[in-house]
Amino acid sequence: MAKKEEDAGAAPQKKGKLKFILIIVIGLLLAVGASVGGTWYFMNKSQQKEEKAPDAAAAPVKAPAIYMALDPAFVVNLTQNGKQRYLQVSMTLMTHDQAALDALKVHLPVIRNNLVMLLSGQDFSTLASPVGIEMLRQKVTASVQDVAQKEVGKLGVDQVLFTNFVLQ
Repeated sequence: MAKKEEDAGAAPQKKGKLKFILIIVIGLLLAVGASVGGTWYFMNKSQQKEEKAPDAAAAPVKAPAIYMALDPAFVVNLTQNGKQRYLQVSMTLMTHDQAALDALKVHLPVIRNNLVMLLSGQDFSTLASPVGIEMLRQKVTASVQDVAQKEVGKLGVDQVLFTNFVLQ
């Protein structure tokens, strides 16, 4: 009879352990399932955003850049410590508006005059550094945009590019 009591006490313990292990396994399966489901949801959501992004970006299409060289190259005299120096610069106008560029062509003599005056007033030692050249390019761009604003009514030129720059 003692054996029967021992067997009866062992069976509930085995059933209790079995239930506990079963609950842990089911919990792990639910956690893995939730993880997989969440990953799938967020990956699918990001793919939908990527598919929608080209449609939004396709709406504001930027016109291609249009370039016009200012020929002939500008050649000006500079003075450094009493010595005669020279600066030769070839420039190109960049814009995205062909109509503004066509309207600005009429005023090229004014633009060239302003640029010659601007270039001849520069300091040789300043132009010997890349920073000085970039500052000059920005001044030239501002000068051209100023003429365009006054004569055409809009900036018209995005920037002026130096295609050749020689200091001697």
